[in-house]
Amino acid sequence: MKYIAGLFFIIIFCISCKEQNKTNLPQDNIKSETKDKVTSSGSDGLHVYTKFEYADAIGKRLIIQNGFPRGGLKYTDPNGKVYVYAVFWTRIINETDNPLELKISFPVDSYELPSSPGRSFKILLPSDTMSLDKVNLFNYGLDLESFLDNGIHKSSSLKRTINPKESSGFYVVTLFNKGVDGALRTGLSLKDQNLFYRVKVDGSKNYNTSSDKEIHCGSINLHLK
Repeated sequence: MKYIAGLFFIIIFCISCKEQNKTNLPQDNIKSETKDKVTSSGSDGLHVYTKFEYADAIGKRLIIQNGFPRGGLKYTDPNGKVYVYAVFWTRIINETDNPLELKISFPVDSYELPSSPGRSFKILLPSDTMSLDKVNLFNYGLDLESFLDNGIHKSSSLKRTINPKESSGFYVVTLFNKGVDGALRTGLSLKDQNLFYRVKVDGSKNYNTSSDKEIHCGSINLHLK
């Protein structure tokens, strides 16, 4: 009888522990509105620097991936002025049920980088499409010199429609008046329906710092929850 009573007590104890553990499980059905992470080179070989996820009103996601730079070499414009360039890429994945209208633009003016006094830069948007099969190519496969020769002294803009369950990739080129002291990092992100492009010199692991240059550059029609 003592053996049976003891066995009964153990069974009741195990059931109680299982019920308690159930109450402590994370609620997987609760979706965060935004999520970001900084990575090096993922196992998929995409070399994604930052990834941002946003949910619409019914929980379907918009994903923004930003790549690492290529280049860091010198470019001389038709007037003989020398710049230091870097080529970046951004990919937007539309997992929602609606087409998204992407609009981005940058003026012809230069920006100052707060963390690097004396460094000014331009941002340009080639019209070429960046595809994932180009991630290992020099300058990600962009014909950079031809693009810059024709567009360096013009404002840049980009407008695309991204259909449901599709993605679109594009290039972003930065032109500095001189090299920076550190690793140059950039990335596109979303606040409400406004797009911002952040430029920083990576001296720390913190992506959000007051010394970065954040530029309001466009919009996308995602209806966040």
